[in-house]
Amino acid sequence: MHRSSFIILIIIFLSLSLVFPDFFVVYKSLIPILLGLVMFGMGMTIKLDEIKAILKKPFWIFTTLFLQFSIMPLLAFIIVKLFNFPKEIALGFIILGACPGGTASNVIAYICRANISLSIFCTFASTGLAVILTPFIIFFLADESIKIDLIGLLRSTFFIIFFPVLSGLIVKIIFDKQEKNYTKFFPFFSEVIIAFIIAIIFAVNFDSLENISYKMVLGIIFHNLFGLYFALKITNFLKYPIDVKKTIAIEVAMQNSGLGMTLALIHYSKLVALPSALFSLWHNISAAGLVYLWKKK
Repeated sequence: MHRSSFIILIIIFLSLSLVFPDFFVVYKSLIPILLGLVMFGMGMTIKLDEIKAILKKPFWIFTTLFLQFSIMPLLAFIIVKLFNFPKEIALGFIILGACPGGTASNVIAYICRANISLSIFCTFASTGLAVILTPFIIFFLADESIKIDLIGLLRSTFFIIFFPVLSGLIVKIIFDKQEKNYTKFFPFFSEVIIAFIIAIIFAVNFDSLENISYKMVLGIIFHNLFGLYFALKITNFLKYPIDVKKTIAIEVAMQNSGLGMTLALIHYSKLVALPSALFSLWHNISAAGLVYLWKKK
């Protein structure tokens, strides 16, 4: 499949969601299942040698987690001050910046030929740390108290990431001789599913588009791209392997915007949730650019 296939798919699905938003809204409850299906496919493509290498290089994991909970919250705080956002939008940015890495980062790492085992491991770890660090960061940067549903977060992480990946890995071990067939199929399958999910997210937030300002769009773009930039610069300085550099950059810059939206809606308002909603669209679009640049490297 050509490197530009992901970008083309996103454009097609976004165009369809613009014309038929009601059709895509119907499928919003299927997003966790769709992500789980893709994670199952990635479990079938995990390389056991990569897992062994990760266990021998714990500093890769530490670097990812440190950058995740330092770069992204600080960037959110700087952007809020730079653009002088209203209080609700500013709080939305802080909540977004305090979130862990998202499931979509695993998918993009997979499509970009990065280290998928490291990406999945770091998503688990950052999600677990988020129970403590996310409320602390929000309180420290925004002086707002917020609670995270520990059981709900663990449940969603288990069923969207852990269980599908483990199932895929078991199937891979059983049917290992057929590996070449499914490794050719799953990259394009993942691209289609992610493009479909982006269309659903766009359709769900269609009514909120009128509240989006150009400054908010710039803030979201800066947050994501500077996260990628600084993560790459630091991993270049540390002389990590190319697949690890790509993985860490993706994991750091792609926030769990779904968690950000959930926290904002539970504790505050739809307006506070808007930065996370917008980020959920943008970080997948920017990821398409990464796929274009990195897929063959």
